[in-house]
Amino acid sequence: MHTMKETCNLVNIPYETLKYYCNQGLVPNVKRDVNNRRIFDDNDIEWIKSLSCLRNCGMSIQEMRTYAELCLKGASSIPERKMMLAAKKEDLLKSISKLQECVEYIEMKQQFYDEVVSGKTKYYCNLLPET
Repeated sequence: MHTMKETCNLVNIPYETLKYYCNQGLVPNVKRDVNNRRIFDDNDIEWIKSLSCLRNCGMSIQEMRTYAELCLKGASSIPERKMMLAAKKEDLLKSISKLQECVEYIEMKQQFYDEVVSGKTKYYCNLLPET
């Protein structure tokens, strides 16, 4: 069993985040020690890692709550969970595409600046009038 602090270190999230997840019902069946402090077993640790991943994927707290509720229903809810994850995956792939376009733009600008600095290309700026 792990304390809140140990759990936070294991899953690499702030204490306040774990406390919030617990208070929001995202970590069901939280166990408590003799001093009424939350404690977590290995299954809880794995679930909290999943929550962190879902949050990093852009899921809202409500979506995470829905996902957790579906998980608690067992195998019968797998189709719904798969649909949720597929939608999130599609959003992530669109984000990756947009980020790739940004990287390509930056690479193009850096190449332009390198060519200007080396004297290979004359400098111009779309913000300045042509001279």
